[in-house]
Amino acid sequence: MTLSQISRRSFLHFSAATAAAFLVPGGALPVQAGTLSHGLSVFGDLKYPKDFTAFDYVNPDAPVGGKIAMTAPSWGYNQNPQTFNTFNTFILKGDAPPRMELCFDSLMVRAYDEPDAVYGLVAESALVSEDGNFVTFKIRPEARFHDGSTLNAEDVAFSLNLLKEKGHPIISQSIKEMVSVTAPDEHTVTVAFSGYHSRQLPLLIATLPIVSKTYYTRYNFEASTLTPPLSSGPYMVGRYEIGRYIEYKKVENYWAKDLPVTKGHHNFEIIRLDFFRDRQATFEAFKKGRLTFHEEFSSKTWATEYNFPALTEGRVAKKEFAIRLPSGAQGWFLNTRKEKFSNPKVREALGYAFDFEWSNAALFYDLYTRTQSFFENSEMKAVGLPSDAELALLEPYKKDLPEGVFGEAITQPVSNGSGQDRKLLREASLLLKEAGYYRRGEQLIGPDGKQLEMEFLSNSPAFERIVLPYVKNLRLLGIEASFRVVDPAQFQKRVDDFTYDIVGHRFSLTPTLGPSIRNFWTSASAETFGSYNLSGIKVPAVDDLVDKALNASSREEMITAARALDRVLRAGYYWVPQWFKAFHTVAVWDMFGIPNDMPAYAFPVEATWWVDSEKAARIGKES
Repeated sequence: MTLSQISRRSFLHFSAATAAAFLVPGGALPVQAGTLSHGLSVFGDLKYPKDFTAFDYVNPDAPVGGKIAMTAPSWGYNQNPQTFNTFNTFILKGDAPPRMELCFDSLMVRAYDEPDAVYGLVAESALVSEDGNFVTFKIRPEARFHDGSTLNAEDVAFSLNLLKEKGHPIISQSIKEMVSVTAPDEHTVTVAFSGYHSRQLPLLIATLPIVSKTYYTRYNFEASTLTPPLSSGPYMVGRYEIGRYIEYKKVENYWAKDLPVTKGHHNFEIIRLDFFRDRQATFEAFKKGRLTFHEEFSSKTWATEYNFPALTEGRVAKKEFAIRLPSGAQGWFLNTRKEKFSNPKVREALGYAFDFEWSNAALFYDLYTRTQSFFENSEMKAVGLPSDAELALLEPYKKDLPEGVFGEAITQPVSNGSGQDRKLLREASLLLKEAGYYRRGEQLIGPDGKQLEMEFLSNSPAFERIVLPYVKNLRLLGIEASFRVVDPAQFQKRVDDFTYDIVGHRFSLTPTLGPSIRNFWTSASAETFGSYNLSGIKVPAVDDLVDKALNASSREEMITAARALDRVLRAGYYWVPQWFKAFHTVAVWDMFGIPNDMPAYAFPVEATWWVDSEKAARIGKES
């Protein structure tokens, strides 16, 4: 099981362009400042030439039609995988349905077989100034909104300025070094940057959604609304019922359907998302064929419950797809804004009480690996002793950092797998004693004279079987721990407002670090409501290392800064890391066509799969 199924929202979909760059096999095309180009990348390399006809990982001849029905984790800024009460996905207020980004075009779009390259959609080309402080985009004259009106440079400038001024904090904070956006003519947009911006910011700007200036001059952008907004993307909002489902309907005369960046994409006539409050209801809906695609996040279910008639009859198939992206940072995040979590020894002690080895064997059927790093499953993960290059970044802060930063990278304790490892619990007790706590009977009493209490906050009961054994060990230490499930709206509000003790979450990171990581760990984000700095980290060294990673002039420099950053974060014990698996576990009603080569840097099911009419007819799922 992973938290991505039930998290309040995942990392920015629109900022997926902030990924890593390296020389791509087959010959890379350098993109230099001052050169007009059909694409952009962080470190200047593009796989696809100007005259490419389609991305290699799609089937450009895929048939169009049919429906895929699924549930989905949220990818956008305020999207909720369990319900929705607004279609405005760009502000903090309200819960929007997942995949609203399908309705909106952007200047450029990702190539998912390159770590960070973007190619022109609304913009046919981009010109980066010699000093890197300006990017000029040339807008395609054929770009249109769904009502037939022209999408022009004024709409782009309006959108970017609006998102900076009034957009969700995750957006506005990420683009704060964007100084201005102007439209000198109908087909030209010039974006100016402060000079303190990261290399990734122009790519992030290029992948932000474009809205209609006319529409949002008439309607309030900051309003939560159930009127679908005017948009321009390959899909538009179709049928829906609040709290039950939403359908995205393919736009028949989508203006960009013949562009190289869209060939082989958007093959489903209908993308339907159904909403369920718990995992079991979702699984039952899949078994009955109400859902046709289901990514399974429960290891127990994957190992023991895929024995229903449709599967044994061959109508449903189980599939595994390798995950080559960083697995992200999944764990229980400790809210250091609260005094009880301000002492790192207390936070470290909590890690000794979680018996991963027992959980993996007894609950997960040994499908998972323990997460150690904030950059797990990537070359940005710190291992062993710091290199000379890492030490050069860390030494200026030596007096302010814990000793653990300069030794072997911090790893989580390994238990004997009993579920109640007395040796590890003894280590936890010693750490708590060093932090000023003492036992009074069965209670652990703190410096304030009160028993240490903590609550695990969740929006799903699915984690109860995992948290309760952990709670049991915490109570053996004298800590009054509890697990609380609240409804999705209350959960999101409490997380946004930082009114929790411990919350489980998974951050999905891209292979190149983008500006949005400022919202994860920096001091400025620690008190910004709605940010991803769940632990409330405020450490000058972290701030500096984030800047160094974002401003790296090469991939090697970025990796070095990320590893140094990883060491500091891990030595701060801001979380209790959980687990990851290196593959997607997916079950489908066997009716889909799948490209031969799934791209390395995404799992774009809705974008690149299609309905195979012969297979659908064989299992009785023809349209």
